[in-house]
Amino acid sequence: MGDAVANVARRINETVEEEKDTLDLSQSKLINFPDGVYKVLRSVQEKIHVITLANNEIKSLTSKFITNFSQLRELNVEGNNLTKLPDVIGTMLHLTTINLARNKFTAFPEKLTDIKTLERINLKGNEITVIIYILGSLLAILTR
Repeated sequence: MGDAVANVARRINETVEEEKDTLDLSQSKLINFPDGVYKVLRSVQEKIHVITLANNEIKSLTSKFITNFSQLRELNVEGNNLTKLPDVIGTMLHLTTINLARNKFTAFPEKLTDIKTLERINLKGNEITVIIYILGSLLAILTR
């Protein structure tokens, strides 16, 4: 466990020191997005446009995560345990790509249809059963 924490700290510090526009915390054994990260990233937070949290054990994204990173263009949370997204996801004005593949969604996250900039949604490998609604939502996005 100590190695995983050190790895996360190293990746976060690299993002801050090099003022990167990308934060990659994939395969970090995270069960949530650590609260302490918000303080560490405060000076570069607005510059971060891509966050990858793929292949962790995250069960939920919080409203705090969405509001703190509202400038994101890409969000990759593939391979986690997400079942839903917070309603504020619909307020992300710059998001073009979201990867939600291999999670635990049983329905299309309808608030994604509020994001007018969204071009790509990956929901492959989920447990979605509400097909008719998904098709209607996707058509609404495509016809904007």
